[in-house]
Amino acid sequence: MAVFQGSGVAIITPMKENYEVNFDKLEEIINDQITNGTDCIVIAGTTGEASTMTEEEHLEVIRAAVGMVHGRIPVVAGTGSNCTATAVYLSTEAVKAGADGLLIVTPYYNKATQKGLISHYTKVASQVDVPILLYNVPGRTGCNLQPATVAELVNKVDNIVGIKDATGDVAGALSLMELTHGEIDLYSGEDGLVIPLLSAGGIGVISVLANVAPRYTHDMVMAYLEGDTGKALDLQLKALDLCDALFCEVNPIPVKAAMNLMGWEAGPLREPLYEIEPQNRERLKKAMIDFGISLA
Repeated sequence: MAVFQGSGVAIITPMKENYEVNFDKLEEIINDQITNGTDCIVIAGTTGEASTMTEEEHLEVIRAAVGMVHGRIPVVAGTGSNCTATAVYLSTEAVKAGADGLLIVTPYYNKATQKGLISHYTKVASQVDVPILLYNVPGRTGCNLQPATVAELVNKVDNIVGIKDATGDVAGALSLMELTHGEIDLYSGEDGLVIPLLSAGGIGVISVLANVAPRYTHDMVMAYLEGDTGKALDLQLKALDLCDALFCEVNPIPVKAAMNLMGWEAGPLREPLYEIEPQNRERLKKAMIDFGISLA
């Protein structure tokens, strides 16, 4: 059974001005997401700035999110690392904290071979008893999970059940679905390609857009899954300009700026991430207004 269907928010981590995690604000944002139909909280991923947290901070954020959600919807924890031993540690601790599933990015920087990736994921999966979603985002990691590699993992490891595909390669997703005979939970990792990935057999999205438009993102996915493909496509097309603006600089720079524009007091970014350029802030602001988002 899938960890979730629909819209999973790749949620930001709000920070105080001193760069500490703002747990009170995180709880407010999580409650708002649930109220507005989000189907899963995906915590401590790329959008959540996990890469600039210490291991203990990373786990503290996961533990806090699990407690804040309190079983209302699933929580998927980002627990990937460029070190297999670290990924095992983060994953086992996240499961102890009550995470319903894990999102594990490919090991970055090391440029593992496909055999290395199979070994990495198999070792992590063997240490936990919750569903694992692979996370393939080669543009950030320098490491690409080939469809045949994913198929081997899904076919041989019981708790590797799905993938967040952020490759932008729809043909590759189709190949993946063919090689797995559709026996994989496919989630779009690109907000501008949600409907194409659903048409390839996907069951949802792990979304940056959902931070600023949770109900909209949920409704778009569910319209498709419930058979109203025309409505779903219309919603996808209407959101394209905003999706582009949310990625006008590297994620999560624009989405955190967007949350601040909405009055969420998401706070600053941790370095080396840097505040959005003024011209891109104006572009983002216009896209949000045109989309119908109320600004503070």
